[in-house]
Parts: sequence; C-alpha cells; structure tokens
Amino acid sequence: MRNPDIILGPVITEKSMNGNQNGVYVFKVAKDATKTQIKSEIERHFGVKVEKINTLNTKSKARRIGKYAGKTKTYKKAIVTLAQGSSIEI
Repeated sequence: MRNPDIILGPVITEKSMNGNQNGVYVFKVAKDATKTQIKSEIERHFGVKVEKINTLNTKSKARRIGKYAGKTKTYKKAIVTLAQGSSIEI
C-alpha cells in the first residue's frame, strides 16, 4: 500500500470537533490500513507525536430519499490521540 492512500480525510462532526481541545482527532482511513501504518503516516504528514490510536469499522445505515431506499457507505475510522502539547490544524 502506498502512503498517500492511508489517510482519506478528517471526520468533521460536532462530536469529533469537541475532542480537538484534548488532542483527540478523528480521520477516515483506508480499510486495510493498520494502526502502525496510520501512526507513521500521521506523524510524517503533520509533524506531531502520536500517543494512541483506536480504530473501528463503521456500519452502513438505511437511508431513503422519497421512494428510493439505500444504504450509506462503510469506512474505517481512526481516533488519534496526540501527545501533550501537540495539535493539528484541520
């Protein structure tokens, strides 16, 4: 796997933005990325020290628009805790 394909983007929700003050950031990552790959990519790309990473695979949810029914896409989410004094500008 190439490194630019590991981090797909930040997850910008109200809940994820509340954690930014405590050094906790949430990113959408590739499904086959491991914790060590995610850690090294974030440290290299943003120049910060990563303390801990938790990952989870999201489930799809049923959605409808009018008479059309479908499901949302699934993705892997990484919750990154940075070392004290580090921060990322999103």
